[in-house]
Amino acid sequence: MEPITTHTGIGVPINQSNIDTDQIIPAVFLKRITKTGFEDALFYAWRKKQDFILNQEPYKHGTVLVAGPDFGTGSSREHAVWALRDYGFRVIISSRFADIFYGNAAKQGLLAAKVAQPDVELIFKELQRQPGTEITVDLEHRTVVCGTVETTFDIDNYTRWRLLEGLDDISLTLRQEEAISTFEVTRPGFKPKTLPAKV
Repeated sequence: MEPITTHTGIGVPINQSNIDTDQIIPAVFLKRITKTGFEDALFYAWRKKQDFILNQEPYKHGTVLVAGPDFGTGSSREHAVWALRDYGFRVIISSRFADIFYGNAAKQGLLAAKVAQPDVELIFKELQRQPGTEITVDLEHRTVVCGTVETTFDIDNYTRWRLLEGLDDISLTLRQEEAISTFEVTRPGFKPKTLPAKV
C-alpha cells in the first residue's frame, strides 16, 4: 500500500448526505473476483446522467471527494472503497463516515478525513465559487486547505500511522516475519508450518 503524507487534487463536491455503498457501487458489480478494476462501476447509476458531476470538466479528474455527512453507510462491501480508489480518489472529506466504510478505507489506503460540518460547508462554497480548486490534505499535520479555507480534520492515531507508513494487514504481519520464523523453528515437525513469503 502506498504511504500518504500529503495529497493535493481537484476537489469534487457532492453536497448530499447519506451516500450509501449501493450508490457508490451497485451490488451487481460485486460478482467480480478481483480487488481492482472497479472504476467504471463507481456511482454507476448517477454517472448515466449527463449532468452528474463526474461527467463534467474539471471534476472528472478530481481526486478529493467532498461529501455530506454519513458517507459510506449501508452494506459493508469493500468494493465501495475499491471503486473510489480505482477511479483515482485518494481522499474523502465528510463530517461523518459509516464505521465499516471508515475501517475499510484505512486498510486500502484511502484517507477518510473527518472535517467539522461547518468547515465542510465552507469547502462546498469555495468549490462552488471556484470550480476546479485544488484541495491539499496534510495527514501529518491533519490539515485541509481549499482556496481560502484552512481547517483541520480528525483521524485516530492508529489509522493515521498506518496510512503514513503505507501498511495494510499483510504488511503489518510481515513486519513480524523474523519473530514468525523464530516461532516456526520451535514448533514440532508434525504440525503445519507457515511458508516463507513469496516475492
